Amino acid sequence: MKRKAFLAAFPHTLPIFAGFWFLGLAYGILMHSAGFSFWYPMFMSMTIFGGSLEFIAVRLLLSPFAPLQTLVVSLLVQARHLFYGIAMLDRFRGMGWKKPYLIFGMCDETFSINYTADIPPDVDRGWFMVFVTLLNQFYWVSGATLGGLAGGLLQFNTKGLSFVMTAMFTVIFQEQLKKEKQKTTAAVGLGCSLVCLLLFGPDSFMIPTMVSILAVLLLLRNKLEKEEI
Repeated sequence: MKRKAFLAAFPHTLPIFAGFWFLGLAYGILMHSAGFSFWYPMFMSMTIFGGSLEFIAVRLLLSPFAPLQTLVVSLLVQARHLFYGIAMLDRFRGMGWKKPYLIFGMCDETFSINYTADIPPDVDRGWFMVFVTLLNQFYWVSGATLGGLAGGLLQFNTKGLSFVMTAMFTVIFQEQLKKEKQKTTAAVGLGCSLVCLLLFGPDSFMIPTMVSILAVLLLLRNKLEKEEI
């Protein structure tokens, strides 16, 4: 059962592997350049496991002690996970001991796979999601650790490297769009994102976008449910 679930999950995580290793290496190198040993990126990637927040944490660790500011920044950066959690309520029901780890390890990429993947009927859904989560975390932790170890040996400009993840999400969105029978939800997502981007700017549009998407989808809930029938 576990072997079959692992073999089904592994191919879905290969695109994540490419993105996570590049970004993980960049993060480890950044931590080394800031004066931290490889233990920092290794344990931070294990326990925080939030790419954006971990990059921000480098600056926070070098700043004067400000726990309240750190808490607020962390909540704002990771607030989108609230919506991921709501979307996964039904899928995590009945998972038993697997549920706490699935919640902890639900990063953006893992959510995308576990929410959209077509899991074969003969594969255990719980173990499939556990292996997706575990593999993605392993990619990130190993990349960050290697980056921290190799930071003193490698010297290159990492500017623009984060676009790897943007490109990956674009591909995931396109694949999901092909599977959808009706395109209303995709249009809502794109429309709300564009409007919030214009209103709030690239640095502050994420949370308003999530809130507006949730509000519009709730308003259109009955219509969307009828279209799926």
